[in-house]
Amino acid sequence: MSTVQKIKEIEEEMAKTQKNKATSFHLGQLKGTSKLAKLKRELITPSGGGGGGGGIGFDVARTGIASVGFVGFPSVGKSSLMSGLTGTESIAAAYEFTTLTTVPGTMNVKGAQVQILDLPGIIEGAKDGKGRGRQVIAVARTCHLIFIVLDVLKPLKDKQIIEGELEGFGIRLNKTPPNILIRKKDKGGITVSNTVPLTNIEPEEVKAVLAEYRISNADVAFRCDATLDDLIDVVEGNRVYIPAIYVLNKIDAISIEELDLLYRIPNSVPISAKLWLNIDELVDVMWERLDLCRIYTKPRGQLPDYSAPVVLRRSKSSVEDFCNAIHKEIFKQMKYAIVWGTSAKHARGQKVGGDHVLEDEDVVCIIKK
Repeated sequence: MSTVQKIKEIEEEMAKTQKNKATSFHLGQLKGTSKLAKLKRELITPSGGGGGGGGIGFDVARTGIASVGFVGFPSVGKSSLMSGLTGTESIAAAYEFTTLTTVPGTMNVKGAQVQILDLPGIIEGAKDGKGRGRQVIAVARTCHLIFIVLDVLKPLKDKQIIEGELEGFGIRLNKTPPNILIRKKDKGGITVSNTVPLTNIEPEEVKAVLAEYRISNADVAFRCDATLDDLIDVVEGNRVYIPAIYVLNKIDAISIEELDLLYRIPNSVPISAKLWLNIDELVDVMWERLDLCRIYTKPRGQLPDYSAPVVLRRSKSSVEDFCNAIHKEIFKQMKYAIVWGTSAKHARGQKVGGDHVLEDEDVVCIIKK
């Protein structure tokens, strides 16, 4: 019996159990049972030689400030889109499984070098190892953004299947980590507190899940309306939260009325890789979701250099991060910095230290000691 089949057996028992206060502890035990948790953990980090890591053709040297992975079923147009965006030749044909390994390419987006990874087409059951699915999804786990490429003629069905495959491998799409704090202690049992009403979980379920993880003494603080799955994600600690864009390809094959309906799908961009339609919008949305910022350098006494920006991730965009992106010795030699742009208080420039957070298209002049 496969890992997924074993998981389904436990989940079927959960589905048969009616949820109420009397059964909440039992449901929590089933949901957080060490066997179920172990089985799901095996999907993400399988033991033995049949692992979900790289493998031949899947280990790719990373380049650029960020990476975007193309995920989708065979023959949805991933390779055509990849070739058009990067100029890298990724075999495209009318038959399935033309891409058998990860094909890397690089494109320049507003001065930033972004790596594009064309992954082999996945099939239903990929998270269970079908069609080398584990290797494909393992590469997707390391990307900063995922393009889920769908055929516009059957977008919702394929979208649901692919989301299930990625979720089963510990990838959470377009979500933020649950705001749940678990602080272990030596004694006192389990204490559950919340700053917002909890509509999806009972205290008894929380205690049952933690008991299955052998946590008998802890303070659990909920700062969001979490579910039992959110709690397990926090306890497990091996989930990744990645933004995703649903790229709805082949719009040249549908009507204007159908195109209007497609725009109602959240986080989606309809395109045609064949006729190269609406690609500009796709690139703009990609830049927005990657959350990057461009910082321009200004040597002392000279004009700013707008030709080659230093590109930083917005989560690490302080003056110190800017210096380290150029050379690690620069920050050690810095006395202070002068910043012009959105993050500066004055149009004439602001004198700042290393902890000042920069914004997109700021200009920075480093003054050395």
